[in-house]
Amino acid sequence: QVQLVESGGGRVQPGGSLTLSCAAVGSISRVNRMGWYRQAPGMQRELVATIMPGGVENYAECVKGRFLISRDNDKNAVYLQMNGLKPEDTAVYYCNLYYPITNAIYWGQGTQVTVSS
Repeated sequence: QVQLVESGGGRVQPGGSLTLSCAAVGSISRVNRMGWYRQAPGMQRELVATIMPGGVENYAECVKGRFLISRDNDKNAVYLQMNGLKPEDTAVYYCNLYYPITNAIYWGQGTQVTVSS
């Protein structure tokens, strides 16, 4: 079984920065894609960014140039550095782990990010 443990959410003023962290615990295969999704009130969950084991990154257009995803394969961890935060970035952010071979998907419990003055 896989468990994703997130940390790093909080409240920040517009233009500020936050870093989210997520550690995968359990039986982890190295062949996986890790990433972050978010869900704002009344909205569907949406992709923020993903990263493959070799470092190939993918970003939603609305966060390109502001957010940076990275991972530590030895620690089974993924990070999201968020800069230039905007009120529209306010959401619950979820860590995600996807195994393309088995099509298995795992989610973290979510961490709240609030951007407000």
